[in-house]
Amino acid sequence: MFASIQRWQSMELAMPARTLTTAPRLALVVDADADVTGVLSSVLKSDEWDIVHVADNQTILKLTERGPFDLVITGAKTTGREDLDLLRKIRRVRPHVRFIILTDQSTPADVVSAMREGAFSFFSKPFSPASLAEMVRIAMSEPAWDDGIELVSATPEWISIIARCDLKTADRLVQFFNEMSDFPDPERNDVASAFREMLLNAIEHGGNFDPSQYVEVAYVRTRKMVLCRIKDPGQGFSLGEIHHAAINNPAYDPIRHALFRETQGLRPGGYGVLITTHLVDELVYSEKGNEVLLVKYLPPSPLSA
Repeated sequence: MFASIQRWQSMELAMPARTLTTAPRLALVVDADADVTGVLSSVLKSDEWDIVHVADNQTILKLTERGPFDLVITGAKTTGREDLDLLRKIRRVRPHVRFIILTDQSTPADVVSAMREGAFSFFSKPFSPASLAEMVRIAMSEPAWDDGIELVSATPEWISIIARCDLKTADRLVQFFNEMSDFPDPERNDVASAFREMLLNAIEHGGNFDPSQYVEVAYVRTRKMVLCRIKDPGQGFSLGEIHHAAINNPAYDPIRHALFRETQGLRPGGYGVLITTHLVDELVYSEKGNEVLLVKYLPPSPLSA
């Protein structure tokens, strides 16, 4: 740990004006276990990044007060609430640093607070190293990340958000929503997959992957169900007229939509709506077609039973 800190300090003294073309970018990591260390070593290349390992959140705060870092990743042994306190303090001196929370203990309220305070992403154990690796890649490549997700209003039961129409913002939002889900599998996986499919549809077909456009998203959690509302900025459509979607394939031609997609220059796919109908209990479109509701009914909890 001390060797890493000393290396960073000597580099800071030798290079008073750091730029991306003349010096490595800096990542600050707390108490990383073997999985996290493996992810970072595979994603953050040594010729482009210097990784500074520290023991606790107090050391993170001291170092970020002394100099800028591009990425901060907390340790899983701290609680979500402790990491949120650190995030608030860092934001006062480093308002644009990318901050990823890893934690052993969190609540839906912690995730909501993390979004409100401008965390880049949030992972609670157990999490997939591959998912963390992808989020770190997004953090490395996103040029203007801190206007991508805006929390309009939020309680743990009802959250309203506007999100930028690009794939990386969608991936960040899906991770936050997955962490907020406090119900058991397989319902949790079903809702996460269905939400992602409909969000990508809204961003692609309604927002045309235009980062100047935004989608509206609402998440409602009751004791008996989960409801997601997604509204895109597009002109809408009629579900029966979208021939590029697999849900409208006739029984005698189950891949007809692929030909339509190819002739229109669309990416391979078109299964989103069809998949979603099998993952949630109700899928309801507005008359205009640019707004959709996903409803998943939850099994009774042992306590309520």
